[in-house]
This record gives sequence, C-alpha cells and structure tokens, in this order.
Amino acid sequence: MSKELAKQYNPAKSEDRLYQFWEGSGFFTAKCDESKTPYTIVIPPPNITGQLHMGHALDNTLQDILVRWRRMQGYDTLWLPGTDHAAISTEVKVVEALAKEGLNKADLGRDKFLERVWDWKRIHGRRIVEQLKKLGSSCDWSRERFTMDAGCSKAVVEVFNKLYEKGLLYRGERIINWCPHCKTTLSDAEVEYTEHDGHFWYLRYPLKDGTGWLELATTRPETMLGDTAVAVHPEDERYAHLVGKTVLLPLVGREIPIVADEYVERGFGTGIVKITPAHDPNDFEVGRRHNLPIINVMNDDGTMNGEAGEYAGTDRYDCRKKIVSALEEQGFLVKVEDMKHNIGSHDRCRAVVEPMVSLQWFVKMGPLAQPAINLVKNGKTKFVPERFSKVYYHWLENIRDWCVSRQIWWGHRIPAWYCNDCGGITVSRGTPSACQHCGRTNIKQDEDTLDTWFSSALWPFSTLGWPDNTPEFAQYYPTSTLVTGYDIIFFWVVRMMFSAAEYTGREPFNTVFIHGIVRDAQGRKMSKSLGNGIDPLEEIAKYGADALRITLATGNSPGNDMRYSEEKVSASRNFANKLWNAARFVLMHLGNETLPDGMPEELALEDKWILTRLNTLTREVTDNLEKFELGLAVQKLYDFIWDELCDWYIELAKIRLNAGGKAKTDTLCVLCFTLSAAVRLLHPFMPFITEEIWQALPHDGETIMLAPFPVFNAELDFSAAEAEMARLMEAVRALRSRRAEMNVPPGKRAKLYIQTEQYETFTRGVEFLQKLAGVSDVVWDEAPPANAVQVVTADAVLFIPLDDLVDLDAERARLGKELEQAQKILAGVNAKLGNVEFTSRAPMHVVRHQRDTAATLEQKILLLNESLAKL
Repeated sequence: MSKELAKQYNPAKSEDRLYQFWEGSGFFTAKCDESKTPYTIVIPPPNITGQLHMGHALDNTLQDILVRWRRMQGYDTLWLPGTDHAAISTEVKVVEALAKEGLNKADLGRDKFLERVWDWKRIHGRRIVEQLKKLGSSCDWSRERFTMDAGCSKAVVEVFNKLYEKGLLYRGERIINWCPHCKTTLSDAEVEYTEHDGHFWYLRYPLKDGTGWLELATTRPETMLGDTAVAVHPEDERYAHLVGKTVLLPLVGREIPIVADEYVERGFGTGIVKITPAHDPNDFEVGRRHNLPIINVMNDDGTMNGEAGEYAGTDRYDCRKKIVSALEEQGFLVKVEDMKHNIGSHDRCRAVVEPMVSLQWFVKMGPLAQPAINLVKNGKTKFVPERFSKVYYHWLENIRDWCVSRQIWWGHRIPAWYCNDCGGITVSRGTPSACQHCGRTNIKQDEDTLDTWFSSALWPFSTLGWPDNTPEFAQYYPTSTLVTGYDIIFFWVVRMMFSAAEYTGREPFNTVFIHGIVRDAQGRKMSKSLGNGIDPLEEIAKYGADALRITLATGNSPGNDMRYSEEKVSASRNFANKLWNAARFVLMHLGNETLPDGMPEELALEDKWILTRLNTLTREVTDNLEKFELGLAVQKLYDFIWDELCDWYIELAKIRLNAGGKAKTDTLCVLCFTLSAAVRLLHPFMPFITEEIWQALPHDGETIMLAPFPVFNAELDFSAAEAEMARLMEAVRALRSRRAEMNVPPGKRAKLYIQTEQYETFTRGVEFLQKLAGVSDVVWDEAPPANAVQVVTADAVLFIPLDDLVDLDAERARLGKELEQAQKILAGVNAKLGNVEFTSRAPMHVVRHQRDTAATLEQKILLLNESLAKL
C-alpha cells in the first residue's frame, strides 16, 4: 500500500523530522564491521568560533554525498566529525568578552582565564555542529571529537615527546613571524601577503675612513637601527676593494662591517644591502654566516624598544616617519622612489606581521618532508585533480623549520619544563616532579602553547584512538578520502601527510579531493567587505537544504571555483517540486494496488527505453562518483529525471495508465521501479526529499540511507528499443519545433503524412505522436497536399497540411500587419541614421544602438516576407 504525499513539498516540515529519525535510529553510526570494506572520511574540523558559511556548506555537502553513496553501496562507512579549538581566534573572542566586563587576562590569571574559555566553548562551541546538521550531514555524532579532548591531547603530548627524542624538535633563536596585535608567533601558512603601495628610501652610509659613502635602499627605514652590517656580492668588482672595511650607521654612529655574501643580487638596486639579522629572515641567515650581532629594536607590541635609543616607545610606523625626517635633515637621504610590494599580515586579525628574532620551539622539517613527498610520488595518496600535487611538492620542497610555539594560553601547553637551577629542559609525557638532568625540583613548565595546526596535523589518526591501537584505528585507518579546498593544502594537508608518515608509517588518506571556493554570481570572492556573503542557513530556510545542496553540487568540478546565485538555488527548488509532483502522480495511480514482484513479462517500447536509459544513468553516475565528478553525476540525474522520466516517460505512460487492467499494472511496475531507482541514485545529493518519496513508494527496509545503490543490470539493457525511441523522439521534437515557429496553438491537431523506411518504428509510435506532437491521424503511402509543411528528420520526411495548422487568411493578415509595423519602425531608424546632425553629435553608443536596431528589423522583415511567401 502506498503512502499519500502532500500536495506540495514543504522542506521546513520534513527536514528536522527526518534528521531526528536518521540520527535517533543510529543510521549514521559506524559499526566497525571487519567483514565489510571500510570507507572513512574525517571532517575538516571547523573552528568552535565558526559559523556556517558557503565554504563549509560546499565542503560538507561534497563529503556527505560521498559518504551516503558508499553507505548505500554496503561499505562500513565512518564520517567522523569534530571541531578545532582554534587557539588564537577563540582566545581573542574571550579576551573581547572580558574587556566588556572591564577585565583582562592578567587580572584573571592563567587557570581562571582557561576556565572562562571552556565556559565559552560549552556555550558557543556547538553552534556550527547544529548548523551542519541543518545541511543534512550524516556524521557519526557518537564519535565526535575535539582537538583538545583527552584523546587528542594525549596524541599531541606523545608526538611532542617523539619528536624531541628523535632530535626533530629543538628550542632556539630564529626569525619568526610575529603578530604585534595578538602578541604571538605565527606559522608561514598563517601569513597572507597582499600588494601595497610603498617606497624605496635610498640612503648614504659613510665609510669610517672618510673616503666616501655607500648608497643602498630600504623599504623599512625603522629597522636600520638594528643594522649590524652592509653586504655586497663577492664577485661584484665595483665593491671588492671595500670588503673588510666599515661604515658608520647613520643617526646611530655605530661602526658596522662591509661583508661579501652571495645572497646579494648584483643587478638589483645599487648592489649593496643593509643587514638587519633581527628583523629579516634572509639577513638572519647572512648574520649567522658572518657571526654578526643580533640587535632586536622592537617590543612585542610593535613599538620600538630601548635599543632604538631616542625612538624607544614610539610605534614602528611613527618611528619610520621620524627616522626618514632625521635622515633627510642630516643629509643621509638621497631620494625616494615609489614602488609596490607584498606585505604579510596575520590571516586572523589582519595586523601587519613583523619578522623578528625570538626564542621558540621549532620542528626540523627536512627529515619529515621527504617521506611525505614520497607518499604522493609512490601513489599511496593521490590528488584529485592531479595538478594540485605540484602545489604540494612545491611547499614541501621549499619548507622551512616549523615554529610551533605560541604566546597564548588557550591550546595545548608545551610539555617542557625548565630547571631554574641547572637550566636543563625536561620533556615528559606526564608531569615530572624533578629535573631529569640534576634531579632538583625547582622546575617550571613552559608558559607557551602549541600551534593550532600541531594538533590538527594529527586529526586523521588521533581521532581514531592513536597512539593506542583501537578497533577504530585498525578498521578505519588509513582513511579513504579527504575533502578540502585548495586554499589550505599548505596549511593542513601537508602537515597531516608528514605527520602520518612519521608517526603511523602510512598515508593518512588515499585520496585528497580538492574543490574550489564559492564565489558570487559575478565571480567575486564572498567577503564581509564586499557585503556579498550569503548565509547558507537563510537559503535553507527559504529553499530547503536539498535545493542548496544540489545547487552546490551542480556544475562543481574538482579544483575549480563555482558561482552561486539566487536564480540557481530557485531552479533547484523547482527541480525538487518537479520530482515531488512526479512521485505524487505515480502514487495517485498506484493507490492501494499491490504490484507483482519483478518486471512484467512483456515490456512496451517505452518501458524498454526508460529502463535502458536508467541503466545507462546508473553506470555513468557510479563512474562519475568513482572519479569524484560529482557535478557531472548530478547533472545527469537532473536531466534524466526532468527530461526523460517526467517529460517523456510519464507522459507516454498516461496512455496505458488510462487504459486500465494489465496495461496499467505493467506500467505502474516500471514506473515504481524507475522512480525508486532514480531517488536512490539521487539520495546522496538530495537526502530529505528522496527519503520522503522512497518511504511513500513500495519498499523494503527502514530508510533509503541503507537501501542498495542501483547497479548496472545487463538484463535491462535494450539498445534496439532505445534506438527506436530516439527516432520517434526526434520526430516529436521536430514537429513541436515547427509548430512553435508557426505559432500553432498546442491544442490544434493536424494530420501527419509519413514517408519513411522505418515503418515498423513509426507504426508502433503512432500513439506517441498523437499524444505528444498534436497529431490527429497518420497517413501512410499517400502524397501530401501541395501546401503541406515539410519536416525532415534522419529517419523520415513528415508532412502536415498547412490548412490543418493555421487559418490562412487570418495568418496572412497577422503577418502583413507585423510586416507593416516593422517597416514603419525601420523607416524612422534609417531617417535618424541618414541625418548627419544626429550621427555626428549623438554619443557613439546611441548611434551604435540605432544601427543594431536597423539590422535586427531588416532581418525580421526578411523572415516575415519568407513566411508570407510560403503562405
């Protein structure tokens, strides 16, 4: 017995109810079934500070499509969800909240502050999780993880200790990226570079011996206070005689050496550069090679420190202005040139990042990078599209040591203790009671925390129980697919790859499926500044989650950006309504009838055709999904359901449904089979509406989620019938097109004269022509009337008596009136164009528009004359 569907599909009434049914029934829960092939995706963990945006919606829709598809194929699927503690972002949120209370971090102290952060996380941290559920994400919420939960924290401590024990983790002074606003170090991946207008200030550095000066240029005059050398290229003959001499640092008077180093580009500028080891990564390396002093002239907040002398306490940019003014007054400024250059800023707070020497913890990347490169080169992990492997290789081949310490409180505290007596460092998996070097108890733990990406890098295996060998780790690792945007290949993917290679000896996932970003209808990146962001939750409330999901999937191709528009999601809602109405039509005719099992013994031509098309669709959609061509797959589903199922087969089915008896039962069998298969194929893309329809159709099982995904069946492949239907469909389309050209009303019926060698095909298709092409009677082997309209297809010549289509006198009068009006308008336009006064004074675009109008009218008059001639 079928279930009746509401007259209209209402997503708001279905989606929450169905999601609760799925989650409450445990359909999302992975069974850890060793007898089945596993399929695993770990969700890219959204920040607990986050709110669902279109990027999340796209990323999670693609993941859900893959997981639902594999689940229906019988895999032991696990889509493991979780959230990231988002160290700096979360700390900033809490600091802002405290400020409203008139408090700061220092007032509370570390422990009290962390209590407030955990409170904030409990209140706000699950917001994005609930939003993901609105999208239909079929995650195993019983296994939800958090980067700072006990298990993930245990993995972080284990990794820190392993790296330290292998000599891959060290504490030292190096140039790091420093955020003066957040007062913490940043990884290279957290620095965004954008082009800005700037200046080259050309300066004179006088030689100590009084024989002249050296001219050089800088983009950051304030850092000159920390200069400890100037450098030239060792093969630059212009300056070879100066190497070993000294210059006096302007404004300061400090004597600094002239060194020769291959870092200098002879052909750039004057071929002389200032060396500031404390504030430039390249200068730092030059300084190490020449044993130069390191003089840091800035405080953590971006103001100048005591080393800056009279400029101490001044903001770095105010200091720049004062120094330039002083250089000009004292004759050291030669000239200023405008230029454009890239400036790095913190991707979170947008403050300009300051390169600065600092004592930090670093991971040696050289030994870790090569195994990660090999995983891709040896085919253990593949990128889709493959071109993104080049980005991956480039990043790893040029990677610097990773600064992993951060000067904030929220995060994994570094498990290192410093002895106040002997100065030794104790790194431990637990809390040590004494220094491992001298045995004394006067030790204190490092105040810093680890980079957020340190824990995120372990996500594919820490979430499955590593370092313990849990049943989940044994069953689901390595994971199957990582779905992520191309913008975080170097942020996250690289780190997961080298971490997995080092700690598990395996690849973290078999495939990295890269997608692009969602842009607005004009192709612009969505941003707050442009005001073009679209809230996915608002779109879901307006159109339904299914409409949003299929919009994001349609036209999506691996690695490429997509454009989102209101028109597209509205069209997707129309598609949902079309499918719903088709299902209502089938169920209305099914009523309380119980259908026999299997296919009818005798299938009609149109039955064989739709089953063959369904079979082809099944094979192609499966193939597309295997290749991660989700956009192609859903487009084929859309075309099949809208065009072949609804506009063709259901229309043809009406003939036999209205006939009743066995013909009706046979037709219903094929209709229900086809519709059931179609909604199962569509389910990964549009889970809610397909569940509602599947539940209403005759079915086995509790949910479409666990119903078998259709497979190609050679017994339902009728290629001859498909070819016959193609001939008839071409004839129907040609006849409809000709009638439309002649403005024939849809209800106007006419005789059809057919000349063809495919007599049997067209004989079987008479009812189709009558139903779909406005044919009243078919005439064979007779000459058509002299004034018949001719329509030619690849297999037939079709004739329709003109008298049957139009009232000739009325049509002549209509065309004549239209011709007269077009000629009158053309005369007016030509009069304007023939007026020199108009063409010489009117704006060019106005004149061009008039010429275009004349050309259009001339074409229209030509067509009208041709139509009158035919009449």
